[in-house]
Amino acid sequence: MKPFEEWEIGSYNAKEAELLQAETGSTRLAVALLNSRGFHTGAEATEFLRDDTGLLSDPMLLPDMDKALARIRLAKERGERVVVFGDYDVDGITATALLVSYLKSIDIAAEYYIPERLTEGYGISDESLHSIHKAGVQTLIVTVDCGVTAVEQAKLAAELGMEIVITDHHECPDVLPDVCAVVDPYRKDSEYPFTGLAGVGVAFKLVCALEGSERTEDMLELYGDLVAIGTIADIMPVTGENRAIVRRGIEVLRKGRRIGLLKLMEEANVPFREISGADLSFMLVPKLNAAGRMGQVHIAYDLITAEGVEEAHALATKLCALNNERREVENTIFTEICATLTNPAAPIVAASATWHHGVSGIVASRLADTYGVPAVVICIDGDEGRGSCRSFGNFSIFDALSAINAEKELLTTFGGHFHAAGLTLPTANIEEFTQKLSEAYLKARASAPGPMLKIDFAVENASLIQLDDVESLEKLAPWGPGNPPPILAITNAKIEQIFPIGGDRHIKLKLWKGGGIFDCVYFGMTPQNFAYSRGSYLDIAFEPVVNEFRGARSVQLIIRDARRTGAKAAPVAAPAVPAASVAPADGAAVEISQGAELPQPRKPTPYRPSEPLALITSFLGGAPLKPAERFLLRPSRDDFKAVWKLVTGNMHKIPTARQERVDRITKLAGLSNPAKTYTALKVFEQCQLLTLDENDGKLIINITPREGPKADLEACEIMKRLNEAPPATAQSELAGSV
Repeated sequence: MKPFEEWEIGSYNAKEAELLQAETGSTRLAVALLNSRGFHTGAEATEFLRDDTGLLSDPMLLPDMDKALARIRLAKERGERVVVFGDYDVDGITATALLVSYLKSIDIAAEYYIPERLTEGYGISDESLHSIHKAGVQTLIVTVDCGVTAVEQAKLAAELGMEIVITDHHECPDVLPDVCAVVDPYRKDSEYPFTGLAGVGVAFKLVCALEGSERTEDMLELYGDLVAIGTIADIMPVTGENRAIVRRGIEVLRKGRRIGLLKLMEEANVPFREISGADLSFMLVPKLNAAGRMGQVHIAYDLITAEGVEEAHALATKLCALNNERREVENTIFTEICATLTNPAAPIVAASATWHHGVSGIVASRLADTYGVPAVVICIDGDEGRGSCRSFGNFSIFDALSAINAEKELLTTFGGHFHAAGLTLPTANIEEFTQKLSEAYLKARASAPGPMLKIDFAVENASLIQLDDVESLEKLAPWGPGNPPPILAITNAKIEQIFPIGGDRHIKLKLWKGGGIFDCVYFGMTPQNFAYSRGSYLDIAFEPVVNEFRGARSVQLIIRDARRTGAKAAPVAAPAVPAASVAPADGAAVEISQGAELPQPRKPTPYRPSEPLALITSFLGGAPLKPAERFLLRPSRDDFKAVWKLVTGNMHKIPTARQERVDRITKLAGLSNPAKTYTALKVFEQCQLLTLDENDGKLIINITPREGPKADLEACEIMKRLNEAPPATAQSELAGSV
């Protein structure tokens, strides 16, 4: 991503922070962060940090909640079949699963209907109502995460003899659907004090109302995991009520009781007992979303509601495979579009009849992040195009669409908000729409400031971000809208070392400032694109995290932006064709900055653990070995067999992402010498039996399909060197060492 044009660096009051520390017992870093965000007293900070169920408001304050309860209870008395109508995103899927599960638990015959994204689109349609009616459900539909705009569909439902209870969390139109109940915190007549509930949050409030307020704790224990996932997935504010819901939901997830989610965490290589909000955002949510994007939403729903271990494992595997397919489709479209671009200064509008609409939003996000301009990706179907729009910086894409259509109705439909929108338009209007969007953007850019990075405060002393301090920030989590992760700054820091990691896809830095050394990682920044070299002085904006490696925990700074000390911002030149692999998991934003100096490309950093593994590192680099060292590294036939059996036949003992440390592989293989294990893996790689992606102490192992005769391990170069006869003068040394 292009660097931010401006940094807005905040500050904290040292005296107030000191008082906060005395009143709350928090660490210096935690209170500095709280103070920089406007908390001046212990009472204010304590109230913000609350996560008890007392934060949850009475569900009966939601408009029409009494009417919704009455109609659902009537359905139970009559023995009616009820359909829960949801949405194909994660918020909708979790809301649907939650409500169907609950209704079944109170003996209501509940089923679900989630429209297919690619053919039916969002929300209630005439076709979906006819399908539900023909299936024999002719009395009651309860919506979750949709329905508040379905005015015409409500009329059709009434004609078919069906009644609807709507639960939604989107902004309401002036005219509401004429149905049994419309439960939405955004209603103008709502007395509910918190409007930040996700769709699954409103569904959860319905369940709490049906059960009674005294059962709220029990309902959180049963469904908190689903509410947390949906809330995070829909990027809702994690303050107030949502803070309590998400924190409690993560606690439920860590118990691993919902077998489908447990198997998904295993498949995603996420330890369920340590799962965090970030793991949900970047590891689980994209995989669950892939089902809807690829037109197979039932896989995600079935996984969440699975009851058997084998079924759950099969669905988790299928979902991850579907997510990989989604990535491939996304990367293909992204690269295809990038190949046509140079360094755009105006919005990107790209259209094709061959693209998959389910990934258009992700591609638009990546384009906006990569080139620093709004992006619209349009999938053409005959005479009509369906587009996903993403903004960048301070430009409102929704306001732009509104202005364009007010001037001339180029769009058939559109909707959304400041940062994201969707549209449909006649294919014939795409060229004129592109011109009008460019004009609107350039006009707005002429009078508005560029993208601004907000930084909590600058760190002047390394003692402020010691391990205990950074660990204490967990008490302020979960992070998200309303409570973003801490972004701090270090200025005038000298680059001591630069290491490529992850196969040259990222870099690791060691920075010196004020007598302290800072360990930093810049994800998505390649050595070729990094604008600085050893000895340069940088300002960095970063998020402090705790890194765990081989059982040891340390502080690591995840760089979000960097600029040369004294510069307002680094010059930028976005690559013409950014490699699809530069994005972290599931297309998260990548930051790329480019300046005057470019360091020479470096080879990937090999695995560098302590002795004796360091021997194999130096040996592979060409260093000679002593006879005793040669013996220490050379795997036996049984060593080879044990390692090969583990990485091929028994890989379920290692997380399915096949990322592990050598010492753990050694243990699982029943061996005792990690140096021989690592040598065996390198021999397998040299014989093209597998590939190793070595990333800062971890190995990602991929087995390579191979045809033809068996590989001759002893004939590979590594084994030839290890099998070289030692000089005669060294024979006694070798014998003595053994």
